[in-house]
Amino acid sequence: MNKIKVARLGKTVGLRGDLKLHNFSDFPEQFRVGATFFTNNNTTLEICAYAPAKSLVRFCGFETKESAQKLVNAYLYSTEDDSRKNCSLQEGEFFWFDIQGCAIKENGELLGVVKEVERIGGQDYLHVKSDSLHVKAGLASSFLIPYNDHFICNTDIKAKCIDVQNAKALLENL
Repeated sequence: MNKIKVARLGKTVGLRGDLKLHNFSDFPEQFRVGATFFTNNNTTLEICAYAPAKSLVRFCGFETKESAQKLVNAYLYSTEDDSRKNCSLQEGEFFWFDIQGCAIKENGELLGVVKEVERIGGQDYLHVKSDSLHVKAGLASSFLIPYNDHFICNTDIKAKCIDVQNAKALLENL
């Protein structure tokens, strides 16, 4: 089972076990009453109250300040299957876990493979592990490609391939 980190629980708020929710995902709709997540130590948590305007969440069985304090700084995880079921994508959107492992090609040439996706200052970047031929030629072992129209031509999740333009220059100029 592939774990996907979706949030971190912050400090307790009030006396009823509410916790500050720091959402890491693009899908706030997954946080709703009845939704379940698990923590770093595989404890399953079910949401019994959620206040999206205040980013406060309360879990069944942790409805006192004292019991909720045990969850402070815990990370919440989902699974790929649960994410596909609970999160709706718009046309041209992809889950990060689907983009990871995609080959990056420019004009048919393999530049590398996506190791992970990073969000920096509101912009998503593909963190690419350079193909060994480029590394042997003295180029960087990894580089970042902004995920925008200037660089991304086509993303084919089924073929695990992303066609790019202008990205080879990023690799060559590191």
